[in-house]
This record gives sequence, C-alpha cells and structure tokens, in this order.
Amino acid sequence: MTSAPLTGHCLCGAVTVTVRGTHDPRVGACHCRMCQRWSGGLFLCFNAEDVEAQGPVQTYASSSFSERAFCATCGSHLWFHDLDKPAGTVELMPGLFDAARDWPMRSEIYTDRKLASIDLAGDHPRATRAEYESKNPFVEGDTP
Repeated sequence: MTSAPLTGHCLCGAVTVTVRGTHDPRVGACHCRMCQRWSGGLFLCFNAEDVEAQGPVQTYASSSFSERAFCATCGSHLWFHDLDKPAGTVELMPGLFDAARDWPMRSEIYTDRKLASIDLAGDHPRATRAEYESKNPFVEGDTP
C-alpha cells in the first residue's frame, strides 16, 4: 500500500480522478460475465481510498451490492464501488493513471470464465467462480 497522491483522467479529459488516501499499486483482474460485458473482455482494477472525481461522472447500479462509474462525455470506465464500503473507497481502472504502467498483477478471479483470447501471464493468485463465490457470499452468482 502507498499513500502518495495519484491523479489520472478519462479519455477526453473531462473527468479527473484524484486518489488522496492509500492505494494498492497492484492490479486485480475479473473475468465474470458482468465485467466482460462492461469492459468488452476483462475488468482490471486497483483498490484505493479517499478518491475524488471532478467532472461529469455517471453511475450505474450494476447489481444489488455495487455500482460502476463512467465519464458521461466519453464513456471511459472509472471505477467499481461495493456499496457496503465507504464512499470514496473504490476499485479504480488503472488505465486512467500513467503511473499504473509498471504495476504488477495482484490477483485474478473467475478464471474458469475467461475469454479464450485472454491469458494473463505471471505468478499471482487465481480463483475460479466457485472458489471466489464461496468466500464472498454477497455475490449473487455469475450470469451465463
């Protein structure tokens, strides 16, 4: 974990995202169907606290326990927020931040659901759908 301030922006620059609190400079990957539909293939994120956004942010309640945010101008994905966590504690898209280019992979979930074209290299923890959902009972199940 690190607490150095971090600033990034969406594709068009209308939304600026600033991390003032701690963040984990490692990337997590999710291959569930919801994330595939949202991202087009693979959701990548890093955990951050005390996150502020300036600009036209739009949110979408993607499940009973979470919401996803995007730029209302260009559509860039910004973050995923578990509603049981405090506001400003989110899973941010690493591509918004230039500093993320060198961050290693933290973990990968729903590995048995990944698209055939996606195979992430590295020695990081991996979990199948059953393994992840057994430890996270709030997840309602991955849709086919």
